Amino acid sequence: MSSNAAAGRGSTARSGRARSSVLEQWTTRFESPMTTYYLLLGIVSLLVGIGLVMVLSASMIVSLKENDSSFTIFLKQFVFAVVGALVLLWAARRSVSFWKRVALPAMLASIALLALVFSPLGFGFQGNRNWIGLGPVSIQPSEIAKIGLVLFGALLLERKRELIGSIKHALIPFVLPGAAALIGLVMLGHDLGTAMVICGIVVGMLFAAGVHLRWFVLGGGLMVLLGALAANIGTSRMERIAIWLDPQQCAPGSDLYFDICRQPLHGRYALADGGWIGVGLGASREKWGWLSEPYNDFIFAIIGEELGLLGTLAILALFAGFALAGLRLVTRTEDLFVRVVTAGICTWVLVQAIINIGAVIGMLPVIGVPLPFVSSGGSSLVTSMLAVGILLSFARSEPGCSEMMAAKPSRARALLARFPSRRTSTR
Repeated sequence: MSSNAAAGRGSTARSGRARSSVLEQWTTRFESPMTTYYLLLGIVSLLVGIGLVMVLSASMIVSLKENDSSFTIFLKQFVFAVVGALVLLWAARRSVSFWKRVALPAMLASIALLALVFSPLGFGFQGNRNWIGLGPVSIQPSEIAKIGLVLFGALLLERKRELIGSIKHALIPFVLPGAAALIGLVMLGHDLGTAMVICGIVVGMLFAAGVHLRWFVLGGGLMVLLGALAANIGTSRMERIAIWLDPQQCAPGSDLYFDICRQPLHGRYALADGGWIGVGLGASREKWGWLSEPYNDFIFAIIGEELGLLGTLAILALFAGFALAGLRLVTRTEDLFVRVVTAGICTWVLVQAIINIGAVIGMLPVIGVPLPFVSSGGSSLVTSMLAVGILLSFARSEPGCSEMMAAKPSRARALLARFPSRRTSTR
């Protein structure tokens, strides 16, 4: 009995040491200078990959009806994903000093492009005038403006590091006239959703720069007041808010049931039908003309219907991982420019995701912004991947990251090394 007990204690001790060694290995890996880089790259790759699959599934019926092919919308999104990947890889190879140099030109270009929306090149879509047509290509300048604002604002806040305690220096010229000009041009096009995201970016950047918290309380009250005034500009916008505040207006048989209530109601029907594990990939019923924009603003509803609660939780977990990677990058850098740009980009992605998902599940009124990396839309996808490329370039600048990546042998080179070259084999 004693020998058996001793053997049992020995095996338990060995298993305990094995578990602790595995935990230490994972802890060591997480503390590696390359963790932020690969965490960002992996999360964004998963989101874009899931987005392509779900765009294909959600758009097949609409695409077949409008284009006589079930794959037209998906193929366009796939091309945008390839372009976005190339842009991401290009941006990831740039230096921090490069992004500082292009900050001012990017901001000026953003203002110019937003102004072009009101020229003969601009056109509207679903009540918002926020597009530019350049031949067969359509561009949404407000997406590009987010990049320009983040870089420009971070450069200004870095240069005013010693004066950031003064609210005047924190606001001028970053908020006034910089961000205010962008928000004003966006609101002239009646795009309240994008204006809200830009306001979120400004708040996130000022917070990361070290502005005192009391100013956010005052600013929050002012933003609520301006938001209420902006909501009253359009009748459809007020109707969306009204049915969100009073869902009884959308009861079956009401005048609004098949009108403005259709989108939010069928989004929730899709989530309810999905249950825990979903009805199966490609088996959505709401995409058969019941749910408007199934592959764009309401793609999260199709994810919930086809992949269930587990699928939606996976999407939420990926965005939480993105936030964790951004927080890790912010806390590991001493460069204020890097810190503020990272905060701005992470705020952009997360606020936009919250607005989109909140509208689908009924926590927010339907505002009309895409789900980052997942929804169909070329301008949104390419600029979001460009933003991630900027974050990857910052992650590469972490102490020790570039050296480890240079020292780590490429798998492609290692695979090619197994096969002798033609010159070597002929000797």
